[in-house]
Amino acid sequence: MAAVKNVTGPMPSFDPYERGCPSRDLLDQIGSKWAVLVLGELGRNGTSRFGQLRQALAGVSEKMLTQTLRTLERDGLVSRTVYPEVPPHVEYELTALGQTLREPLKALTEWSVLHIEEVITAREEYDDRTEHSR
Repeated sequence: MAAVKNVTGPMPSFDPYERGCPSRDLLDQIGSKWAVLVLGELGRNGTSRFGQLRQALAGVSEKMLTQTLRTLERDGLVSRTVYPEVPPHVEYELTALGQTLREPLKALTEWSVLHIEEVITAREEYDDRTEHSR
């Protein structure tokens, strides 16, 4: 029989709608365009080198990809492995925690593809309305 841990005291409540909540910061990080695409690419194709990621993510700058990877590594979503070679060989992959984001991000990606035409139409209608009201 496993021992049951007795937890006393209030459990922290992480409400992203509250100012200063760390879960709000996390949502900002994982919801950014480049983080979603990096996580998606690593989820689809597994371990990748920096150059492979940069090539797969058309339009990302080296600086932005570096910042995104560092943030994801800091949050425990991506691991970085450096192999002692010359030149250095560095690989990135999703951690077990990062793997848990695959399904939610896949659902968001699929939703965006499925509904993009409706969104484009809504944007055009909005732009027409607001342009005429100026």
